[in-house]
Amino acid sequence: MNVNGTASTPVLEQIRQRPARDRRILFTGATIITMDADLGVIDRGDLLVEGGTITAVGLGLTADDAVVVDATGAILTPGFVDTHRHAWQTQLRRIMPDVNDLGSYLMTTLAGHATAYRPEDMYIGTKLAALTAIDSGITTMLDFSHNSRTPAHSDAAIEALRDSRIRGVHASMAPHFGDWDQQWPGDLARIKDQYFSSGDQLLTLRLAALATDEIAGPRLAYGPDLARLAQHLDIGVSVDAVFGAASSQAIQRWAENDILGPDVTLIHATGLTPEAWKTMAQADTTVALAPTSDAQIGLETAIPAIDEALDVGIRPGLSIDVEVALASDMFTQMRALHTIQRMRASNAAYGTGQHASRITTHDVLDFATLQGARTNGLAALTGSLTPGKKADLLVIQAEDLNNMPLNDPIGTVVLGSDARNISAVLIDGEPRKWNGHVLDVDLSTLRSEVQASRTYVLRATSA
Repeated sequence: MNVNGTASTPVLEQIRQRPARDRRILFTGATIITMDADLGVIDRGDLLVEGGTITAVGLGLTADDAVVVDATGAILTPGFVDTHRHAWQTQLRRIMPDVNDLGSYLMTTLAGHATAYRPEDMYIGTKLAALTAIDSGITTMLDFSHNSRTPAHSDAAIEALRDSRIRGVHASMAPHFGDWDQQWPGDLARIKDQYFSSGDQLLTLRLAALATDEIAGPRLAYGPDLARLAQHLDIGVSVDAVFGAASSQAIQRWAENDILGPDVTLIHATGLTPEAWKTMAQADTTVALAPTSDAQIGLETAIPAIDEALDVGIRPGLSIDVEVALASDMFTQMRALHTIQRMRASNAAYGTGQHASRITTHDVLDFATLQGARTNGLAALTGSLTPGKKADLLVIQAEDLNNMPLNDPIGTVVLGSDARNISAVLIDGEPRKWNGHVLDVDLSTLRSEVQASRTYVLRATSA
């Protein structure tokens, strides 16, 4: 990508000198992976951004008064969509890389470290997660914020998303353990009025809950009361810890109570019964898989439920989950899922003479973009490079050492690329990463804040 421009003023400066609402940016000469079924992959294509919106994709585009970005040798792709991450924990990332099981995570992090968090720790952890997401090409992140101990804790998490300028989804839930103000879920009405009054903003709100009362009691378990509140507030619901027999039974109850539908996302979905999957499909429920979380932590079967989802016609989104034990980026999730599913399919067919039904790189990129947007309730806004959608996109260098030569563009994104190859990230048409660097971040100050917060939390919970 030519970041220097054709005149004396660098491209980024030319873009930023113009009012965001009125400016035009024309990317030229790129391999464009639209993830739009009608547009497909365009070789040496052009893409026009006007304000915060993609207005044209094709060949030989021109636009008066546009800032032209020469994207020859680069791939344009939709930004990745993370459907579930507990962002507040990020200053504790990889503190338990070899966690043995869910119980170890719960007792160390949620019953331990979480209880010491102040609002400022919520802010720092959430902001670090969002900026890291942007650096690795995630333009939309659902923050499953399950440490809302006071209204100030919720406010801090939301303000961190806002200040990072990611397309953020704040999914609010009370803490599992410890003392808190008992303000949830009633405080959701205030949160919506204060932070989510406009439909035309980067942030959206969801209610977060657990599938059953097994972990933290009945108050956090999804059911008719929480469903009615979400419907009253006109917000979606994200349900975590969906696994095993108890969750399968809960899914059947939700369907009987008519509180299971496309506005409900079920997270993990490991170890569910065939009957539960059929019920989910009939209700058009969305699913957020967490490939590395399921496999590394050992959640129920420890196998990401991709085959079960596809067998009933559900195309899931992908998610990061907990950085205390897992990788931060979507490339890892795509590769893990791609490898695990194809391994299982080949193993099942071995010696039988049957055909192995294996997913493709196109499948996992679809899960990481368009299906993730649908899972988060944002498919009309993002997830594909379709004219009329918001300009949430990545510029990935296809001629870098680890990617050259470009043969299969989708294969290059899924199997070859990582954060170092992302030269630019646009969110709502606004550059957030350029020339390989996340913009408007004082790394020295951020580093000091992160380290101070981590030190406080660890000291507070070691006493």
